[in-house]
Amino acid sequence: MVMNKLFKQDSPWMAFFIRFWFTAKMAANGVLSNTLRSALTILGVAIGVASVVGLMGIGEGARQNVMEQFESLGTNVIAIQAHDESYEFFPDKSYELVDRVQGLDKATPVVNTDTSMRWRRTSGEVFVVGVNEQFPKIRDHEMVAGDFFSELHVEQRSSVAVLGHNLAINLAGGRSPVGQIITLDGQSYRILGVLDPKGDGHANNIDNKVVIPYTSAQRLEEKRTVEEIWGKAASTRDAELSTVQLGRIFQREMGLAQDAPTPQQPEQDPGGMPGGAMPVQPAPQPEEPSIPTISDDPITITNLNQLVDEVDQANRIMTLLLGGIAAVALLVGGLGIMNIMLVAVTERTSEIGVRRALGAKQTDLMAQFLLEALYLSIIGIICGIIIGIWGLTIFENYGFQTAVSFEAIKIAAAVALGSGLLFGVYPAISASSVPPVEALRRQ
Repeated sequence: MVMNKLFKQDSPWMAFFIRFWFTAKMAANGVLSNTLRSALTILGVAIGVASVVGLMGIGEGARQNVMEQFESLGTNVIAIQAHDESYEFFPDKSYELVDRVQGLDKATPVVNTDTSMRWRRTSGEVFVVGVNEQFPKIRDHEMVAGDFFSELHVEQRSSVAVLGHNLAINLAGGRSPVGQIITLDGQSYRILGVLDPKGDGHANNIDNKVVIPYTSAQRLEEKRTVEEIWGKAASTRDAELSTVQLGRIFQREMGLAQDAPTPQQPEQDPGGMPGGAMPVQPAPQPEEPSIPTISDDPITITNLNQLVDEVDQANRIMTLLLGGIAAVALLVGGLGIMNIMLVAVTERTSEIGVRRALGAKQTDLMAQFLLEALYLSIIGIICGIIIGIWGLTIFENYGFQTAVSFEAIKIAAAVALGSGLLFGVYPAISASSVPPVEALRRQ
């Protein structure tokens, strides 16, 4: 009933609909009347949109790749690294820290080394990681076959090993190597299990390494200390508090003066370490010259959660910068629309005069030229999105990680549409402002 009243022949809504429909058809005819010029305008808009979608997609893919690499190391993980042999830790230090630091649930000594490996007729060099039985829980790493070694294996320095996924596949040809024997540095190790794949380059490339008890790794390296300790906190908040507490513990143990700045104070220069990394530097003590002093930070405490957040923020900024650079092409496309529309106004002055003489209002002419700009923008946006996504698939074929960013598509579409309409306003005003007599005189 309401619709019938709205669209009665004498209804103002019916008159408005007819005028708008006729204006939209005139705008479409204006775009189609010069296909080459319209196509070039659409191409300019499409290139701008495709640039934004493509570059932001590449930046987003790079961000996700870096994030995956850091997240593969585990959540709420704290890494304590000694960068000088004189500051390395005894393995019992990891268990001591769990007892002393509130919120630190688990910890493992870490020994990194490389050694010769032999598997049947295959031999070569392999990277070895020595840890304790808590490694899978600290690094959130599941097993794909077999089991991880136990606390008893660690205590007894058992010759057992767990293989990274890629290494297991390469050695056993897809079959399970559990229960088989490999030789490391001339000593036989029984394979207990295979780790779940993390992906190429992820989790410190663990897929290509051998994991053994740290006590066995110490025997390979012929040393009693370890250069690294990995800890795991119960939550993000606990990880932050544990990082601060660990910094204070090592400061006291290394003889820092009581009035020296704490790791949280800005006066202490972190030496360029990334956000989660807290350097621990011994203060100079002239009364005890026998204590060694070194220029570099001997110990760093890194909260991987903070590191992930800072890397994520940096990559987001890089992605936005790429999008900003590409947005210049959108501006050029908008200027192209204005240029074409101004030319159209000049060429179609007679048409404008005839329409004004037949009763067309200024609002009708403004709507016509704005709709022409809108048509060109929408077609350019659609073509640009298609070209941008197609370009991302080409990059993926060459090994780059990309991601279709719907946020980039929305931004590109909004900017292109807005610039198209904005740059179409002046030509529309120019067209509607031409006096009918003057327009007819130029015919």
